[in-house]
Amino acid sequence: MYLDGTAEKSTQSQKPLHIPYVAFLACTGALGGLLFGFDIAIITGAGPFLVRQFALTDLGLGWAFSSLLFGCVVGSLVVGKIADRYGRKRLLLADAVLFAITSMATALAPNFTVFVIARCLGGLAVGGVSLLSPMYIAEIAPSSIRGRLATLYQLSIICGLCVSYGVNFLLRNYGADNWRWMFMTGVIPSVIFFFLISLAPETPRFLALHGKSREALRVLERIGGAESADSLLAEIAATAREGNGGWRQLLRPGVKRGIAVSVGLAILIQISGINTVVDFAPVIFQSAGWKIDGALASTLVIGAVELLFTVASLFMTDRYGRRPLYIGGSIGMALSLGALVICILLNSFAGIPVLILILAYIAFFSIGIGPVFWTIVPEIFPNDVRGMAMTIPVLMQWVANFVVVLFFPYAFHVIGKASTFGFLTLMCVVQALFTFFLVPETRNTHLEQIEANWLTARREE
Repeated sequence: MYLDGTAEKSTQSQKPLHIPYVAFLACTGALGGLLFGFDIAIITGAGPFLVRQFALTDLGLGWAFSSLLFGCVVGSLVVGKIADRYGRKRLLLADAVLFAITSMATALAPNFTVFVIARCLGGLAVGGVSLLSPMYIAEIAPSSIRGRLATLYQLSIICGLCVSYGVNFLLRNYGADNWRWMFMTGVIPSVIFFFLISLAPETPRFLALHGKSREALRVLERIGGAESADSLLAEIAATAREGNGGWRQLLRPGVKRGIAVSVGLAILIQISGINTVVDFAPVIFQSAGWKIDGALASTLVIGAVELLFTVASLFMTDRYGRRPLYIGGSIGMALSLGALVICILLNSFAGIPVLILILAYIAFFSIGIGPVFWTIVPEIFPNDVRGMAMTIPVLMQWVANFVVVLFFPYAFHVIGKASTFGFLTLMCVVQALFTFFLVPETRNTHLEQIEANWLTARREE
């Protein structure tokens, strides 16, 4: 059975929300997604120039792309438990500093070994922010608009992608060291993120669970007014548990099931192909007969489509719920990739049809899968172990991402285009079925009530 949170009507929507302040906090937390998207995608345009600079093979190019993801695995593994102990804000500040340092180190790398080490270290920051930013937004967002605010994180990722696409295109003819300037520009958003997060408070849920109830109350009052702050603080306090069982806490009722569901979503979101299509878009378009300028320009179109449909999702997540968007998006992705396989089998993998099908695939992902994944994962874990619990799915999605991106060039060129896209099509179908049977609806429900729903469902099984 699955949980249906839609039956739980929030009273938050009936109380005054301080929208400007809430929007500032959500946008500030979401800005980590811009750094995420920028670091992930900046290598998309730099890739062809790195091949020439370091004389890379297919596996070498795969390692250049996936080295960041190796660091993401480590970063997501260690940051969750630390965040539960020291807070979300402190680690976000540290992440901003690490983003700036590794951007410079990558740009100045004298050889491929140093380049890979710098990218791995940059991955620590990306892996950390991929856990911390969604968690920060979930813990400060009122339940009535939590889906909308959480979508800002995915929107910020897309903005990071678009910025990197623009930088890549503008610097494409900027000399032999153009790729170095591509990476160096990452320092600018890192500094902006550090400044803004320094102005934001720690999340009220972290403060309350660490004995700082007065500070938590002040933040809650600024978010939703004094009338709702007292009752919500009482709900948060009721979820606190004595002692610290460490990682064993993840085996308790409710948490275990949430981990199983989130891990399934985390693996499927990667092996259904989104990051391979985004990262290797120029490679895919070049194989379809496009020249390098056209292939890089096409990434700007991809970024525009991602941005447009993520904005559309902003107005749909809280209205229609998480499950319908996830299932519909998965089916749309499968149909798009399936059509691409047919084009390959009919020897018509060329030109505009390839671009249209790739854009359709991106659109379905952007309106459903991307925003909902980062919304629902922090929602389904209890307050007191959210950092540790999120470590597992975030870690698994980075591991899956690393493996898929590492081997995609080999699979695409050696195993074959049809087989590669056929596998991704199948995974999109599996993702739709997994969501239909196992993923809960969490729309319009307090985080504390979602935790109670998990426990109730377990007793009814």
